[in-house]
Amino acid sequence: MKKYKVCVYAICKNESKFIERWVESMKEADAIYVLDTGSSDNSLEKFKELGVNVKQEIIKPWRFDVARNKSLELVPKDTDICVCTDLDEVFVPGWRAKLESIWNKNIDKVKYNYNWSFDEYGNPATTFFIGKIHRRNGYYWHHPVHEVLNSLPGEVEIIEPNITLNHYPDNEKSRSSYLPLLELSVEENPDDDRNMHYLGREYMFYKEYEKSITTLLKHLSLPSAKWDAERCASMRFIARCYLNLNRTKEAEMWFKEAIKEASYLRESYVELAQLYCDNKRYQEAYELLTQAFLIKEKPPIYINEAFAWNDYIHELMGIVCYNLKLYPESLKHMQLALELNPNCERIKDNFNLISKTLNN
Repeated sequence: MKKYKVCVYAICKNESKFIERWVESMKEADAIYVLDTGSSDNSLEKFKELGVNVKQEIIKPWRFDVARNKSLELVPKDTDICVCTDLDEVFVPGWRAKLESIWNKNIDKVKYNYNWSFDEYGNPATTFFIGKIHRRNGYYWHHPVHEVLNSLPGEVEIIEPNITLNHYPDNEKSRSSYLPLLELSVEENPDDDRNMHYLGREYMFYKEYEKSITTLLKHLSLPSAKWDAERCASMRFIARCYLNLNRTKEAEMWFKEAIKEASYLRESYVELAQLYCDNKRYQEAYELLTQAFLIKEKPPIYINEAFAWNDYIHELMGIVCYNLKLYPESLKHMQLALELNPNCERIKDNFNLISKTLNN
């Protein structure tokens, strides 16, 4: 017997190819509500055919928070649990039963396992907890992009790691609106450390390296920028920008600062080790990667990057060990890299080279 009224809500624009898969995943809910923000494909018709409650409204000027809030308004007020997802996301079946088993009247929000990206073999690459399941009343979305749910006073939030949402993005979809919306977000809330970090990262994606450095330094200077993992990421991004500007000394300095900021994260060790390897400083690279491998647990935060945990780190260690003439250790890591990425011809060639060297 169902304990609570559970409703899914979402926004959509021209995502017809995802609709059937998404509805199949979400149909464990009592009802599904979608705000279509101006599809020109057959999204509206598909939703209606599948029994989804859909309404179309054009949002001008476009903001994700306005669209999210209007989609939430579609959900009946007597709903106990709201579940916000995107059309390119899919729950592992059985999510509703797990949700009802842990929900009670004192809970406001639930965080759950989110596989944001996968490797070419279908294994989770970037995984963290996300919190878009919440009670119906008292919540609204905030920020033009990278929108977040506002927190209720005294909010009670729990984590249910057995609920898993998988993200299968449309890589052909443009993210061109993100940069102007992030600039608007920082203009509206200049003291918001999260958005300042995202804006600096976006400038880096656009190869506007000087702007990225300036913005990420602003992030680090904000009194509210206290989360060491995000500060560490800003420092790594600053270092990447300096590398792209051919300013290696500054890059090295900022990678070192990133390690000091959050020594429990692998990423900074690996990126600095790559810099050292590129500059034939193999012993220093070896020491850094040895430290990285001592970190056994990947924290469930969005800062994680796949290269610190997949074949990349093992291949890098294999190359470093080879140049230090540590051939057995080199072969071990290259074999691990090959097991993780068996179709990579480069890794195969490196493995064969090391094997021949070891056997001569």
